[in-house]
Amino acid sequence: MKICGVELKGNDAVVCAMSLENGLYDIPQLRVPKLSISDAGNAEEMQKFQFAFKKLMSDYQIEKVVIKGRALKGKFAGGPVGFKLEAAIQLIEGLDVEIVSGSFVKSALAKSQVGIDFRDTGLKKFQQTAFETAFAFFETK
Repeated sequence: MKICGVELKGNDAVVCAMSLENGLYDIPQLRVPKLSISDAGNAEEMQKFQFAFKKLMSDYQIEKVVIKGRALKGKFAGGPVGFKLEAAIQLIEGLDVEIVSGSFVKSALAKSQVGIDFRDTGLKKFQQTAFETAFAFFETK
């Protein structure tokens, strides 16, 4: 199964693809580590973002997208653009999307019996949360 972990941060959707087959994890390099939007108030920009995300998932045959959810209120609440990006991803036809909480990710990583050092993945530092989200999802399945 191939999945894509997503962290929504400001105007960016940071992505990390991962697959698990026969007990082996594979982290393919995607052509872009993040997708950005310059003006979330512009419907055409939102459609371009949605199309680019769908195309990326299609090109790499991603079966499931796992988004790390953000708080709705409080000190660590997500911004309005992040929620628009989340909705744009969720509304992509034919794409299986699941939102997981930060506590779910933290708990799954703590219980994990597989130790993967992020520095050995070849990913960029800003992709760590997306990687952890994808990895946590696999650890609970």
